[in-house]
Amino acid sequence: MNSSTLFHRRFTALLTTGAAALAPLLALSTFAATPTPIPAPNAADRMFAEYFRVETERLATSSLAAVKTLTDWTDRRAQYREELFEMLGLSPRPAKTDLKPTLTGRVEHAEFFVEKLHFQSLPGLYVTANLYVPKNLKGRAPAILYGCGHALVKDGPASLGNKTGYQHHGAWFARHGYVCLAIDTIQLGELEGVHHGTRRFGQFWWNSRGYTPAGVEAWNGIRALDYLQSRPEVDPEKIGMTGRSGGGAYTWYTAALDDRIKVAVPVAGITDLHNHVVDGVVKGHCDCMFMVNTYRWDYAKLAALLAPRPLLLANSDKDTIFPLDGVLRVHGELARLYALHQASDKLGLLITEGPHKDTQDLQVPAFRWFNRWLKGEPDTLITVAAEKLFDPKQLRVFPVGAHPADERTTTIHESFVAMATPALPVDTAAWAQQRTAWMQALREKSFRGWPAAEEPLALARRDGAGDVETWDFITQGPIRLPFTVQRPANRAPVKRVVLYVLDRDKPTPVPPAPTGDTAIVHFFPRGLGPTASSLAAADQNEVRRRYQLLGQTMDGMRVWDIRRAVAALRTHPLFGDTPIQLVGTRDQAINALYASLFIDGLASVELIAPPASHMAGPDYLNVLRFLDVPQAAALAAERQPVKWTQSNREAWSWTTQVAQKLGWAPDRLQW
Repeated sequence: MNSSTLFHRRFTALLTTGAAALAPLLALSTFAATPTPIPAPNAADRMFAEYFRVETERLATSSLAAVKTLTDWTDRRAQYREELFEMLGLSPRPAKTDLKPTLTGRVEHAEFFVEKLHFQSLPGLYVTANLYVPKNLKGRAPAILYGCGHALVKDGPASLGNKTGYQHHGAWFARHGYVCLAIDTIQLGELEGVHHGTRRFGQFWWNSRGYTPAGVEAWNGIRALDYLQSRPEVDPEKIGMTGRSGGGAYTWYTAALDDRIKVAVPVAGITDLHNHVVDGVVKGHCDCMFMVNTYRWDYAKLAALLAPRPLLLANSDKDTIFPLDGVLRVHGELARLYALHQASDKLGLLITEGPHKDTQDLQVPAFRWFNRWLKGEPDTLITVAAEKLFDPKQLRVFPVGAHPADERTTTIHESFVAMATPALPVDTAAWAQQRTAWMQALREKSFRGWPAAEEPLALARRDGAGDVETWDFITQGPIRLPFTVQRPANRAPVKRVVLYVLDRDKPTPVPPAPTGDTAIVHFFPRGLGPTASSLAAADQNEVRRRYQLLGQTMDGMRVWDIRRAVAALRTHPLFGDTPIQLVGTRDQAINALYASLFIDGLASVELIAPPASHMAGPDYLNVLRFLDVPQAAALAAERQPVKWTQSNREAWSWTTQVAQKLGWAPDRLQW
């Protein structure tokens, strides 16, 4: 008997008496793609695949390593929750403004009614919802917040909201004595926002803003709890949450942040980093599934924040985007935490046979779990099947063409996490204080994914002799990067080294040949030039997303590579203490600029055709929450001269104003 069959038998025997007679529901439409591991057609791709394996294992091992006793956990839980708020773009907390709940209609059923409503979780951030209320209630009832997955339901061009695709869940709860609030998500609601910034549209500035739609969905869930507790039909102390797929993920996030959720049943909504990063499951998910992983968590740490509340983890055994092996690893960590709480009876695991699909086999045990822990009815039989009872158009909240003029749901990614607007320092002391704060933020919030310690460079010459040689070095773990050294033709002693950080095989302008006493070094950070991937553009995009899940960005790790390249040159037998001038082109100019903040003793930094904002340039986690490129340029210019080539001087006015205000020498900024 295999493990999935064993789990299925155990838990169906415990939780699903009579479920076999219920017919499965049809699968809902999803945006799930078929996940695949990173293809490895060339040596560079194989090198990076190994890198992801090693880094993922490191995070999996360390994520909950500090928790060995219950005291370890209780001492850290509050800190972990605050970290999660931050990684979801919810630190500082948004103000709980007036929800302005508005009822737009009501649909009747013999056993319950459905209110069509909307509320504003933030001003202009409209949440469309259906509230299912049993008829003939005697007193306050337990309530369920239902998080909807990726169901696309349309009436012509208009979205009816994924709440209508999951209406059978709301109806089922209402027919069993629960008030159920089913809320739309921002991408698949009646007001269609965006879940796919990095996955589909290449908007990697989401990383720099510290934005993820998961944060919006979690906040909407928190405010939905506020609304439920305001309803006279609801027992405010008996609220549970469930949902499948994306709704399962939002159940995890919302319940991790808010203890008002007393019982949770996330269905097909979580797996671990190994599945996502090494096995390539990330390819099957949009950005709404993930936090900005600043603190480098594996997902068991997120799940652990629900302990010791009653939690049923439900999944099917052939789910390709939430694979069984990862689900079981998460459950294993949870079992350890629940055991520390002496609450093992409050943790359930349900594994059913089948793919990523909405089925009765998954939902019946969820009902029984809520009956057991919210109603105190452990032995209740579920005899009524979940059915879609209404035409989806009946559940529409907004009339056709009547969307509110002040809505910002469709553009919430542009404002949910604010960009910093740094003021000019009033004096040298204020600048020193600001400099310290920014450098700390860069280390802790943007480049936390850098190695904790620098390993040996293992610098070695690979080919060439005489005036042109190729060397390579270890930048991090399995990643070795080459650079090419061009010596002066006359073999004169080298008194200056110019390190060109390139992004193209034929850069513009072309670096000059070495002259006089100057040596020229050409260097491509990871994923460029000699270590460029042979993958298709879409697959390369998924590689960048793997970095995100590890609490890094590809560009952030390229900054590390540049630091290591300078260190390699300083150990090179030809150069020693020879002054090094750092030159970067386009995006690599910005990566070189940031690298200079962490390198002592550079002669100068030259930026060729650099973007003037992270909105158009390299992405680093959270960086726009405290500074942008002009502020980084000021930090760099204080350390060594900075020169701009092929750049609009006006875009750097903040930098020039700081230099003037603080009386820096004229050579600090060169144009």
